[in-house]
Amino acid sequence: MKPHQPPMNFKTMSQADVPKGREGKHKQIVEQILSDLDQMKDGTAIKVPLKDLATSKEKVRSALNRAVRKRGRNVATASDGNFLYVWNVSD
Repeated sequence: MKPHQPPMNFKTMSQADVPKGREGKHKQIVEQILSDLDQMKDGTAIKVPLKDLATSKEKVRSALNRAVRKRGRNVATASDGNFLYVWNVSD
């Protein structure tokens, strides 16, 4: 005889249907920035218009920082009222 169990607190779903990875809303812009960084010459920076970002520059910077750390890259960022600047940093 099984002991009485309390009812479940949350709904369940098939594990196969659980989303995999961190495919957040910043993925597209971060991938575009990384692609451009791969093609840039030393001494140049990318100018990303802030008005074109779907979210704040701080959130994009955070997502970019996670992505470059994961890939073992070294980049720097700066910003002003109109643009987010991103460039490769030589080791």
